[in-house]
Amino acid sequence: MTPGAAGTAPANDNGKNGSPALSQSMPPFEFASSAAELFRQGVRSHQSGRLDEAETAYRQVLAIEPTHTDALHLLGLSLHQRQQHEAGLDYIGRAIQLRGDRPHYYSNAAITLQMLGRLDEAEACCRAALHLKPDYLVAHNNLGLILRQAARFEEAEAAYRAALRHKPDFAEAYNNLGNVLCQSGRHAEAEPAYRAALHLPAAPGLHDEAAYNLSLLLLVTGRLEEGWQHYERRFGRGGEVIRPFAVPMWDGKPAPDRVLLIHAEQGLGDTLQFCRYAPLVARSIRVVFEVQPALHRLLSNLPGIAQTIAYGDPLPAHDFHCPLLSIPRLVGTRVETIPGETPYLAADPALAGVWKQRLSALDGVKVGLVWAGKIYEKGQSAGGRDRRSIALDQLAPLAATDGVSFVSLQLGPSAAQAAHPPKGMILHDFTTAIMDFADTAAVIANLDLVIAVDTSVAHLAGALGKPVFLLNRFDTCWRWLLDRDDSPWYPTLRQFRQKTLGDWAGVVAELHQALTDFVRDRR
Repeated sequence: MTPGAAGTAPANDNGKNGSPALSQSMPPFEFASSAAELFRQGVRSHQSGRLDEAETAYRQVLAIEPTHTDALHLLGLSLHQRQQHEAGLDYIGRAIQLRGDRPHYYSNAAITLQMLGRLDEAEACCRAALHLKPDYLVAHNNLGLILRQAARFEEAEAAYRAALRHKPDFAEAYNNLGNVLCQSGRHAEAEPAYRAALHLPAAPGLHDEAAYNLSLLLLVTGRLEEGWQHYERRFGRGGEVIRPFAVPMWDGKPAPDRVLLIHAEQGLGDTLQFCRYAPLVARSIRVVFEVQPALHRLLSNLPGIAQTIAYGDPLPAHDFHCPLLSIPRLVGTRVETIPGETPYLAADPALAGVWKQRLSALDGVKVGLVWAGKIYEKGQSAGGRDRRSIALDQLAPLAATDGVSFVSLQLGPSAAQAAHPPKGMILHDFTTAIMDFADTAAVIANLDLVIAVDTSVAHLAGALGKPVFLLNRFDTCWRWLLDRDDSPWYPTLRQFRQKTLGDWAGVVAELHQALTDFVRDRR
């Protein structure tokens, strides 16, 4: 987020997944010449991304003129941009108290409140800005983002369409409209919105963002070849870049005497899903595979790999590099050519033996449980929470299944729920002995079934060839495709999808019946 020229409020590019656009206009200001020069210095620094210098200049202005509303406003905005949202809101609020007739103050207060998770207040600020200036594009757009985060999708759509009525070539509103239509399951309507955003003038990074969002739509609808092409635009959006390397990116051509560094990217689940490509690539070029430390021990035995290293280890000599999730494009993966054979990972036999002994006293069918994914900060997740996750208590119906021993595989903050399982559920928790994914794989090797929300453990269980019941949200991740309850990536995985957004009760009821059938068949 960088400020506009002196006399304007900072403007924001779209950012990852449709971040709020900041106000782009400011009425003329009048103040003493010394304060004027300091303010101009602050805006120049702000404009160049030097937020420390900008803050210092704004504070100096306020030392001269404590009621300088533009300095209060931009100081608050700079603090917000440095993730100091409470402090930023305080200064923007003081500016509003002094000058309540400036719509961009309200709009920027709204995006700060949004980051604090105070959505009702954020909405009120956006509506105040629009009351003052009904054709205020930024406020319409920000209102849409806030309403989307509150899962009020029809109202969010209306906000974006209002912006487009005022400015039919507003690329950012088209991109954000595509996002809310996708989240509502209206992919056919979302596609032309993304394509419009791609072909209209836009702020830096917005075209990359729209292309990336279009790629997710294409991938989830099974059009992988075009999807992979646009997916390369994930680098360039929201400031994301490929790490600098001194060697060129691999073009997919065989080079048996050369060395390729494949570097994992994104999350642990992404690495577990796509590490299957490393041995395939190693048939045509020597491969060094760089992975997250938590996966290093597990992935060190991938067949055909010359060397597996962890992030932070010294890089060995290499001739080319390639991000892991770029390989499907290079090898031309389509739905019908997905390398779906499993298992392609295996637990260490010695570790599996240790866990076999630990779990030996458990009766009946042994079922692993994972109920939550990553915990997001307020304002980061489009639904105000991680929509993939549930609370352990929501799995209470499973406790009625006879002949099952449940084993917690849940790590992170949500693991504390294992101490208080639903009534009637006996949940065994050995997670204090799990150090990394090699341990998790050894546990799963001794289970009969894994039930998980969309997390890395679901990918691990699928990669190990273990039966997996996946609890999947309505607005599914692209890798699970649409309108199917299986997965071409994991033959042993079965999906249980929400029929409507947030309806976990229906998913769990279906899951309970499937678990009952699974136990009966095992007997």
